Amino acid sequence: MLPSENPSPRKAFKKLRNSFHLIKSQVGFHHCKWFFLIILIQVTFILFLAVTSPLATPLQHQHQHQHQKRFQISIPHKQNKDDQLPHRIHQKKQSRDQVQNLQDSKPENDQQKQSKDQIQNLQDLKPKNDQPQQLVQVQEPYDECESGRVYVYDLPTKFNKDLLSNCHDLDPWSSRCNAVSNGGLGPKATGLDLIVPENLRSAWYWTDMYSAEVIYHERISNYKCRTLDPQNATAFYIPFYAGLAIGKILWFTTAKERDQPSERMLEWVKDQPYWNRNNGSDHFLMLGRLTWAFRRKTDDDSDWGTSFLRMPLMKNVLRLSVEKNPWDDLEISVPYPTAFHPQFELEIKQWQDLVRSHHRSSHFCFVGAVRKKIKNDFREVLMNYCKNETGSCKVVDCSVAHCYDGAPAILEAFLDSDFCLQPKGDGFTRRSMFDCMLAGSIPVYFWEGSFKSQYQWHLPLPSEDYSVYMDHNEVRNDTSIVRKVLDKFTKEDVKRMREILIDAMPKYLYARSNQGLGSSNDAFDIAINEVLRRFKQQSEQRQ
Repeated sequence: MLPSENPSPRKAFKKLRNSFHLIKSQVGFHHCKWFFLIILIQVTFILFLAVTSPLATPLQHQHQHQHQKRFQISIPHKQNKDDQLPHRIHQKKQSRDQVQNLQDSKPENDQQKQSKDQIQNLQDLKPKNDQPQQLVQVQEPYDECESGRVYVYDLPTKFNKDLLSNCHDLDPWSSRCNAVSNGGLGPKATGLDLIVPENLRSAWYWTDMYSAEVIYHERISNYKCRTLDPQNATAFYIPFYAGLAIGKILWFTTAKERDQPSERMLEWVKDQPYWNRNNGSDHFLMLGRLTWAFRRKTDDDSDWGTSFLRMPLMKNVLRLSVEKNPWDDLEISVPYPTAFHPQFELEIKQWQDLVRSHHRSSHFCFVGAVRKKIKNDFREVLMNYCKNETGSCKVVDCSVAHCYDGAPAILEAFLDSDFCLQPKGDGFTRRSMFDCMLAGSIPVYFWEGSFKSQYQWHLPLPSEDYSVYMDHNEVRNDTSIVRKVLDKFTKEDVKRMREILIDAMPKYLYARSNQGLGSSNDAFDIAINEVLRRFKQQSEQRQ
């Protein structure tokens, strides 16, 4: 047997000891001290090598090592698999390896390594080919402000809040404090015990027909798509109470005096940086009165109204109005406020069910007052006709009954009638049109201007599906035409037309909640959404 190449430390030490005795017998002690020191150092070095030399691996450790090695080989390795890919994806592999190297250079804890290994294993098991991968469509969350956000100017209070504080002076004949109370909704309605169910009475107010300016300001101040940062705004709202500001100066004043509130407001707005950005074309406001009160053509004191909408600084500003000028593209008509202001969608549904099932004893009705100062007043024609048609027509004479802010007799007349006659008001439209539809009564118009080009954002089209039109000149010549035309509609026709009005009801109502009606958009929501959409399109066209 050949001697071992690596003798054990004990044998090496014994051999060194024998060598030392041999040397000692030949050389004196004083000559050996240096040899002894050298040998001691050598022995120490040999012992160090013996201790640190690798021992033979036990058999069970060898088996464990081999088992781990087999387990690692059984997992598909990204590098080996990539080496087998064709050359045409070699660049893609290099890019992926570079990203992997950057990731590997970051310090990781055990949990991160384990998670990354699991993800890598899943990726390696996926089939790789040159065919385009089918992408999984991920549904984006719905953005309720997808058309942008609105910034509300902080106008000096003399243009809005101070008018409410001085509500006794808004009209030369009577106080307007009730009209502007409760955020423009007015006082709580009374006397409806026999008409409205108890659980819905809290939703009824005696709302003034010209209070929309206050309602819109109240709602937009808490609007879900309002922004406090003008840099993020798509639209800029000017909360100027133009209708209230001129209410007390429409009479007995000069043209110059009537224009002063509007001129002062525009002087303030034109100095704002975001006005100058697009010359006011992304600004809008709400007009609580009819558009005709703001369109004075001359500076003659005898001419009616103010020249607000004809002022040069208003040439680009969008305006919402309860009645628009059909020939003005910058005006949008929005519904008059009615007496019903639900807070929840359930209240609307309950009222819809009541309107749908209510028994109607009259074929048609007329609510209004005769205007003695107007020659050949058409309202007087309808009033006289209805009073003679007692079996078919129900009349509420507002020269006798109180109708200004609302009255139980008005709601009851509309609920009891299939049709309601709607002549012109101060303009082509009337607040009564919406009171009528709210009660499920089908409106009958006598001027095309009462429905054409009006309320296109809020009422369904075509209007013939839920309303009736008769020319006022023909009716004036022969009032019997009214009943002859209405008698042609069958019960099924009336039911179908009424159902359209009932379904559209949330769109022409104003909720009393600052948050709106939840999933249903009310008249305010629809108006502001459409304004934002319009301004967003304008911005995209400019870009």
